[in-house]
Amino acid sequence: MSSSFNRRAFLVGATAAAAATVAGGPLGGRSHAAPLQYTPSWDSVDRHPAAPDWFRDAKFGIYFHWGAFSVPAYGSEWYPRNMYIHDSGANRHHIATYGRPAVWPYHNFIDGADDVEGNHKQFAPQLASAGGSFDPYEWAELFVDAGARFAGPVAEHHDGYSMWDSDANEWNSVARGPQLNLLRLFADAIRARNLKLIVAMHHAYHFNGYFQYAPPQSEPSLKKLYGQLSPAQENQLWYDRLKEVVDQAEPDILWQDFKLDAVDETQRLNFLAYYYNKANTWGKEVVTTYKDGLNSHGSVFDYERGGPADLAAPYWLTDDSISRSGWCYTKSITYYTAPQLLHSLIDRVSKNGNMLLNIAPKADGSIPEAQRDLLLGIGDYLRRFGESIYSTRAWTAYGEGPTKMGGGSFTSPKAGTAEDIRFTRNKANNTLYATVLGWPGSSLTLRTLNSDRINLASLTSVKLLDATAGRYISLAAPSQDGSGLKVALPSPAPFSAPAYVLKLTFSGPIPSLQPLAGALVFKDVGYGGDGAVLALGGYTADRLTLTGLAPRSLSSLRPAPGYQVVGHSGDDFTGTSWSFTTDTADLRATNSNDRITSLKVMLNPTASFRITNVTSGLDLDSGGDVAGGSRLGQWTWDGSPNLQWHAVDLGNGHYKLENRANGMAADGWGATSNGAACRQLAWNGHTNQQWAIIHRSDGRYTIANRTTGLVLDSGGKAAAGSPTKQWSYNTSTNLQWTFTAL
Repeated sequence: MSSSFNRRAFLVGATAAAAATVAGGPLGGRSHAAPLQYTPSWDSVDRHPAAPDWFRDAKFGIYFHWGAFSVPAYGSEWYPRNMYIHDSGANRHHIATYGRPAVWPYHNFIDGADDVEGNHKQFAPQLASAGGSFDPYEWAELFVDAGARFAGPVAEHHDGYSMWDSDANEWNSVARGPQLNLLRLFADAIRARNLKLIVAMHHAYHFNGYFQYAPPQSEPSLKKLYGQLSPAQENQLWYDRLKEVVDQAEPDILWQDFKLDAVDETQRLNFLAYYYNKANTWGKEVVTTYKDGLNSHGSVFDYERGGPADLAAPYWLTDDSISRSGWCYTKSITYYTAPQLLHSLIDRVSKNGNMLLNIAPKADGSIPEAQRDLLLGIGDYLRRFGESIYSTRAWTAYGEGPTKMGGGSFTSPKAGTAEDIRFTRNKANNTLYATVLGWPGSSLTLRTLNSDRINLASLTSVKLLDATAGRYISLAAPSQDGSGLKVALPSPAPFSAPAYVLKLTFSGPIPSLQPLAGALVFKDVGYGGDGAVLALGGYTADRLTLTGLAPRSLSSLRPAPGYQVVGHSGDDFTGTSWSFTTDTADLRATNSNDRITSLKVMLNPTASFRITNVTSGLDLDSGGDVAGGSRLGQWTWDGSPNLQWHAVDLGNGHYKLENRANGMAADGWGATSNGAACRQLAWNGHTNQQWAIIHRSDGRYTIANRTTGLVLDSGGKAAAGSPTKQWSYNTSTNLQWTFTAL
């Protein structure tokens, strides 16, 4: 882990690829036919159930970056790498504190040596029972008090130091350093508190770049430590270490960091087959995770320090740190606030994910008080209001409010406000939880639950979860209109909490919610059973499976206003097709029930849309009867045809945007520099006139020109009449637009 520039660069591609794969959000689980015996092939290991129910129930886990890199307590856990980079901060610190790295190498922190002032430095924590500060059972007790349902160590970081009794690697915590089998100690302590065991392995990057600045070694053992063996030896060692961890610890979750894509594919498959087969003999449902190199069929994708901006499928995980400054303990460590961490957890659960939180113990095995306080604060909330988190599932909508969280990896935790609400539901699908990220005062309007989107006739009660678990404060019957569900609350707040939870109970299943964008598809007629939220785009049989619904299982669907669903009997959008532009409660009436194998969600080409910029609030404007080549502008909505557009799917992943007033098409004009004009011209089919409409979250889209690669840009808080430009994609709302069907 690291927030360093190089680390980010490695993950940009992996995160982008995963985001494309997981567009949409699941309402139900995925059905697997797991083999009795796995073979080292993708066809076999991809049949492994990626996220078993116990994992989806758990929601919150804790792990820790702790090892020889904790001894210098400087910079980050990437100190072993950075100390060898000439004139870096870590390099200068190392020379001043220990000496030149060529003379005082990293492995001195493992074997022990004196610094320049004569102080002995070594990773050698002592157990509390032997008079030291390290007590794995006390750690496990803290994790329970924090509300974690799974926990475990980073058993090997990028530095190649193994925290178990290894035959494959002599650089291990039994042979060197503390002379303790740390993995065994943690496994015993964590399982004694009835937690699931996660073991984190970061060693893929150990042999393909982490020590690239360290000098060449001549001694075979040091070649192993500094990742300087032959590729074949390194790949074998990668597998051998994992096999030892599996055999010795029997982990419930085997988490892996990035650069798996650099590991030989044969060894990756050997590992997966071995682990899954061992789990079968243990009678366990296990989880593997990945950031690259594996896939979402049999493993769980992990967002580092982030998560999706919207509902996402299949089920996912994020790993984040208690510290904003790094992953291991340093003397300059800083921390996120309790609301940032807790609200991020609530947000991630609402979007169909789990959160794995890292803590940073000191080298001696003590956990700083500030970290304990943060963990206990999270635990206090989960102890009181955990029914809205544990064993819940994502709903059709993750929430509402001004605070946007997630959007990919390396998106910092945020604290929400009293205007921010996150939804979860129980597994029986008859209770909806609305968590408010602050006290809203004497009344609250749940805008998502407005009368245009959901029929609440089956709502039987709305209660406020009390400060004591299992107790509730009854509320007066709410009222519903076009603005939302209006709930009267006690005044003042009856207790203090980081977030407040409303429990909405229904006499039957939670009613189906009309989507604002994309479509909902369901396994049963009448919008019942397992379902999935589908964003704009194409869904092959494979991609449909990843949303949680098997091909040829759909029985009802609901397109958002202005959207169209085209189902196909064959994969890859082949065979007989059926088109739907309105709610269809029973696909049997169209002869498509249980026949749709692949489908596309698209904008209805016959619908007229306002295309509104999120920042400026202005609509894309042709100007009316103007000459070809005229610039497109922005204008305040007044109902004019100048502001109305048809979006016609071209069948190649792009759309034609045709103005209703003059019939011309939006045109990128071929200019590729930021700030380039967006113009209009009679349709000619050129790529200048083709646009990729990409869903970002909450019904917001970027509109990217096929020729220029740039996206439509309002320029910010622009005045009516301002020109529309093109810009390189970033996460600014200047580049985000909504499509409103008229």
